[in-house]
This record gives sequence, structure tokens and C-alpha cells, in this order.
Amino acid sequence: MQKKTPIKIIKRDERNRQQQPAAEVAIERPSAKEAARDMVATVSQWVNEFQQKRRSETAQAIKTLFTDPTPQTSKA
Repeated sequence: MQKKTPIKIIKRDERNRQQQPAAEVAIERPSAKEAARDMVATVSQWVNEFQQKRRSETAQAIKTLFTDPTPQTSKA
């Protein structure tokens, strides 16, 4: 003979207690839009930092290039 699986009876109060933690977890998780905005903001910040660093390095190179302390005289 086959043995039947037992049926668990869940009372209304127990069901309400089980559903409450699931609702709280969903609230804590940020929405997809918020997560995407956060990622875009982070990447934008990285790009801005990289560009600022590159600009300062370029400015320093130009400053060094054009401020030669010993000007050369022509021998013409």
C-alpha cells in the first residue's frame, strides 16, 4: 500500500505571522530604479575623478613644457 503524505493545517494566526517577515524584507530592498541610479552615480563619479586627474596632469605637463628656465639663443 502507498502511504499518504500528511497534510499540515495552518491556522489563520500562524499564516499571518509567516507573512509579516516576508513583507518587511521586501521593503528593505531598494527598487531596481534606485539601484540603477546608484550605479550610474558611482560610475559618473569615477569618470569625473579620472578626468580631473588627467586635466591636472596635462596642465602640469604644459606648464613644464613652456616654462623653460634657460632660453636658448639662436646662433644665426
